Amino acid sequence: MKRRMTGGGMLTGIFSVALALTTANAEVPQQPPQEQAAPPRFRSSVDMVSVAAVVRDKKGRFVTDLSKKDFEVVEAGQRRDIVDFRAELNGPVKVAVLMDVSGSMRMAQRTAEARQAADHIFANLTGKDEAAVFSFDTMLSEVQTFTSDRGKLQAAVGEVEKPYGQTSLYDAIAATARMVAAASKSGLRGLPQRSAVVVITDGVDTRSRMAPAEVSAAASEIDVPVYILAVVASVDDPRANVDDPRAAAVASNLQDLARGTGGDLFISSAPAHASIAARQVIGELRHQYVLAFEASSRAGWKPLQVRTRKDSFTVRARSGYGGGEPSSNFENSAVSTAAPSGPATVR
Repeated sequence: MKRRMTGGGMLTGIFSVALALTTANAEVPQQPPQEQAAPPRFRSSVDMVSVAAVVRDKKGRFVTDLSKKDFEVVEAGQRRDIVDFRAELNGPVKVAVLMDVSGSMRMAQRTAEARQAADHIFANLTGKDEAAVFSFDTMLSEVQTFTSDRGKLQAAVGEVEKPYGQTSLYDAIAATARMVAAASKSGLRGLPQRSAVVVITDGVDTRSRMAPAEVSAAASEIDVPVYILAVVASVDDPRANVDDPRAAAVASNLQDLARGTGGDLFISSAPAHASIAARQVIGELRHQYVLAFEASSRAGWKPLQVRTRKDSFTVRARSGYGGGEPSSNFENSAVSTAAPSGPATVR
């Protein structure tokens, strides 16, 4: 079933999803304790922050044998104690494929290449995984809700509208990330399931209200990594055209946006590129470490750095989290940030 949210309706729809989830949580009756429980590990007023991290060695291979003592979390220059830890190796994933259907995608074979890239993503999923399909120009449409049925996903890609109109790339990423976060609350102590947004686009944005840095911060704040697969012609590939300042600037903005969330940018200018990128994206989501620590009481944005004790390892994780007063990123995307009541809130 396809849902289309136009203009402010796109964001109103997202708000409705989040509000419905919050209301549902509020209606669940609290069960009285059957016996005297042990003292809680955390005070009820303490929030928890979870951070997912991907670790690679100097040859680019996943590092899968680390423990809590191998990691350090630094917030605004101060080390934080890691109070919860888990390694997710070959676990299930939840992926929202966000496809650009704006007018610029009519050039060359970009639409066909975008659909092929989506098929590569689905080909790397297993029966335990889920994916959804969204499309956007200046509006966001939900083409297929989350499902494990690969046939439905492939059919949904075929139903994506023909390219037309201008592009609200950054706004669409922010809205989709919030929908994914709302659909993915599960797991150890409420920590979110490993989920991500995979954006298939030519990288052009003409109508967004949000800037790339705002989108990156918003997605980072809710720990939803954004992977961007830029489908471009070989003549527009910034890796081969280092003298093109416009292409370089677009690529830089997209890369900064993605990496700030813990994701990455991939550029596809040849048939094999999309297949390689799809394997890398799903591989990263299957090889995650999740670390949790107590949130700072300081209001506002808090920069994070996750590292290992081995300098030869490369760690990718989100760049920070928010707290205290509502951030402008949440306000700009018109999404409710109310969290379910309980002993600990995961940011």
